[in-house]
Amino acid sequence: MVGKKITLAITGSIAAYKTAYLVRLLVKKGAEVQVLMTPSATEFITPLTLSTLSNKSVLSQVIAEEAWNNHVELGLWADALVIAPATANSLAKLANGMCDNIVAAVYLSARCPVFIAPAMDLDMWKHPATQANVLRLKSYGNHFLPVGYGELASGLVGEGRMAEPEEIVAFLEDFFQKKQDFLGKKLLITAGPTYEAIDPVRFVGNRSSGKMGVAIAEQFAARGALVTLVLGPSKLSPQHPGITTVRVESAQQMYEAAVQHFEQADIAVLSAAVADYRPAQVAEQKIKKSGERMTIELEKTPDIAASLGRMKRPGQFIVGFALETNDELQNANEKLTKKNFDFIVLNSLQDAGAGFNFDTNKITILHRGNKRKDFELKTKAEVAEDIVNEVLDSLSK
Repeated sequence: MVGKKITLAITGSIAAYKTAYLVRLLVKKGAEVQVLMTPSATEFITPLTLSTLSNKSVLSQVIAEEAWNNHVELGLWADALVIAPATANSLAKLANGMCDNIVAAVYLSARCPVFIAPAMDLDMWKHPATQANVLRLKSYGNHFLPVGYGELASGLVGEGRMAEPEEIVAFLEDFFQKKQDFLGKKLLITAGPTYEAIDPVRFVGNRSSGKMGVAIAEQFAARGALVTLVLGPSKLSPQHPGITTVRVESAQQMYEAAVQHFEQADIAVLSAAVADYRPAQVAEQKIKKSGERMTIELEKTPDIAASLGRMKRPGQFIVGFALETNDELQNANEKLTKKNFDFIVLNSLQDAGAGFNFDTNKITILHRGNKRKDFELKTKAEVAEDIVNEVLDSLSK
């Protein structure tokens, strides 16, 4: 934690009293702490207390005393933004992009990892609306600290307590330590769909959004890797400075980019949903409607995974993906061997919440020798972490 810049954002919960000790712990660990407070948070603990402990002025307004506290600069300054305690009201605002206080403004401007420590009563925490907001915030890549179990301000006993300051500091230390796992490693990741032109207007493609591959790229980059992301047509734009994005559209373009960057890669993760076929002839002009039927002859596209599997040299590591609708294990295991993967990530369209365009996914990781690991339904950010951890574990054996 030495030298780390931590922005601590405090919202209006009785648990705010714990933040005095949290600031003290962070400063003792060598961190530089900037405290932000919502107006309601100042009713639970005074800014004077926190400014004394942090040796910095506490900010509670975007505009204060005819000065502008630049939320953009604050968002860029930090190595981590910690929102603790985070009330149900604050979670709802952040999940939906509502920006009516300095905490929300800095959150929306932050490019650093965000850590959220919820605090609220049992029924508020369990309410479907709150859980939906948590799921949405996780899908954005935010990190949640587990709520504690115990006596709550209402007198009820159950989940909803803010994580203790020692737990928050330990969580941050673990995160920053993980960033070194892949320091200096070069990654090639393919993600998103490919579009194969029929004419200047129409194309053959699939419903992939690229969310899974981008989440994997973000996770590797956050842990020190230099990532080249070959991304098919997708609305997503990775933000981590450790990611170089190569935009492509067709399978041929993705193949050429993947082959170009594979030689220098230590690890390749082939998560793109590449079209297996493309029109044999592409019309130069828009095809006009005529007759009741139209036949388009298709030809195979380059098999990127098989090509890289053949090029693979000793020491390189390849992770493949399989999205199946039937005979899932058999098809994935055949692909694992045939394409020379080190392991393959299987997801099925039969699983609710898994597949294209969801913020969640449910996977099984298959290794050679019929070894498998099954995972529960999680956000794609959490699934990405599981996959990255599996690569790390495999390389350490």
